[in-house]
Amino acid sequence: MKRTVSILLAMLLALFCFAGCAGQNSGKVLRVGMECAYAPYNWTQPSNANGAVQIKDSRDFAFGYDVMMAKYLADKIGYTLEVHKMDWDSLPMAVQSGTIDCAIAGQSITAERMMTLDFTSPYYYASIVCVVKDGTPFASATGLSGLSGAVSTSQLNTVWYDVCLPQIANVNILPAMETAPLMLVSLVSGACDLVVTDLPTAMAAVTVYPELKILDFTDTADNFKVSEEEINIGISLKKGNTELLNLLNDALKGLNVDDFERMMNDAIKVQPLEMDE
Repeated sequence: MKRTVSILLAMLLALFCFAGCAGQNSGKVLRVGMECAYAPYNWTQPSNANGAVQIKDSRDFAFGYDVMMAKYLADKIGYTLEVHKMDWDSLPMAVQSGTIDCAIAGQSITAERMMTLDFTSPYYYASIVCVVKDGTPFASATGLSGLSGAVSTSQLNTVWYDVCLPQIANVNILPAMETAPLMLVSLVSGACDLVVTDLPTAMAAVTVYPELKILDFTDTADNFKVSEEEINIGISLKKGNTELLNLLNDALKGLNVDDFERMMNDAIKVQPLEMDE
């Protein structure tokens, strides 16, 4: 009798251990890639202040609009969030190879990108603007025609650089900058007269560099000609990953444009006083 009880106890213990181990391993992880150097969308900081998430294989933490959105989505679909810090140019390949599950990194949903990646519905709508130094001749421009002859640059592999800059008459386009912070440093240092970016990046920039001014020609005839795909910001996934795509799209239905703007404004309020280069 004692032996039977002992065997039953051993079996129950083994069952509990198995169940516990299975529970620990059954949780799904959402591996999200971003630059962690693109305020206010994402940046790197030394602590978990404001709800920042520790970067995979790093002592540093990531925060910003993209992290806020990633946390919201991971929670809604029941995944554990894992943030991977990557160079901007490496994000598409990392998604395609399966190194990460998706990129939440301020990417425009362009037809070219959609040839190799799938995208969710937009998680932000970003107007395209110019940033100049206040007090310079170009600071009084009321449209693109007032920027003729400017020395300009923007970030590599963006619609800002590839599509928008060439629309300025007689523009002198410098080589593209690898990151948004480097683009802004080029402007602040006097290496160029203006940069083209989106409104959230510009708003973050003038917070850090008060000498800068935003030129927003939205709703005027003398503005950049861009399609909706170039201002719609989405989450990129590997082609054919329909399960995760559907989960993320369903989760995004719980947010509207007002939610997007509120989250972005919250990110700008707590962004670092210095922009990573």
